[in-house]
Amino acid sequence: MNSNTMIVLSLITLFFLLYLLVRKKLNTIAKSIYLFTIFAMVAVSFLLINRNDFPQIVYAKEVATQNTRKALLSVKEETDLLKESVLLDAPILNQLPELPRGCEVTSLAMLLQYADVDVDKLTLAEEIKKDSTPYVRENGTIYYGNPNDGFIGDMYSLSGPGLGVYHKPIAALAEQYLPGSIVDFTGSDFEEIKTHLSSNHPVWVITNSTFKKLPDSAFRTWHTPSGTIEITYSEHSVLITGYDEEYIYFNDPLTGEKNKKAPITDFEESWVQMGSQAITISS
Repeated sequence: MNSNTMIVLSLITLFFLLYLLVRKKLNTIAKSIYLFTIFAMVAVSFLLINRNDFPQIVYAKEVATQNTRKALLSVKEETDLLKESVLLDAPILNQLPELPRGCEVTSLAMLLQYADVDVDKLTLAEEIKKDSTPYVRENGTIYYGNPNDGFIGDMYSLSGPGLGVYHKPIAALAEQYLPGSIVDFTGSDFEEIKTHLSSNHPVWVITNSTFKKLPDSAFRTWHTPSGTIEITYSEHSVLITGYDEEYIYFNDPLTGEKNKKAPITDFEESWVQMGSQAITISS
């Protein structure tokens, strides 16, 4: 409401009060003039209010329409990004024989080499953060490290206890080689993996060695300095290189197989079960 409207409304109030004070002394004609004046001022106020509010209403509607159009375009663009099928040519590396438990750093080496970073699996094995918490078993309860904090156990041999490492230490190490270009989208849905693949970016993930959902019996409880976690000795890491309607494709560091395939539904379930851990590179 602008100043002109305020002035007119103030005058209406003043005229109405004066009318109430002197109406007994006014004749019929004077009363009619008074009432007509008040009515005219009300009409003017209405016009002034609508004149100022109408453009704002129109503007608000235009903004809402534009935002809706932008949202629809965003959805369309995201949908258009997803290709029907993808198969990337990422380098294949075998974790064996040097790194029997080194699937995570070997898959990371494949991702970094795809981005033209000159680094090998053994270098990454040395540099990855370690959790040195000792393995202790007391009355059936296992006390050990947390793969979210660093690599657990011996990466170079299967003779002693060990497991692997999860996405946080891997992403931190990758960031040292490609600062500002590492995308850790752990916790996202599976479609996000397809989006990155459609942009020609392979994806590092944590899954299991069967590439399908495991039964509850495959998991063990560990008590770690960071809290209690559920782990499986079937934990595995691969580099996803593509997909189509039926299959997901990946480089498997354990077998050294390039663009190995697994049913996409099974693979998704195994990935979700392991915490939907995923890392890639940005453009």
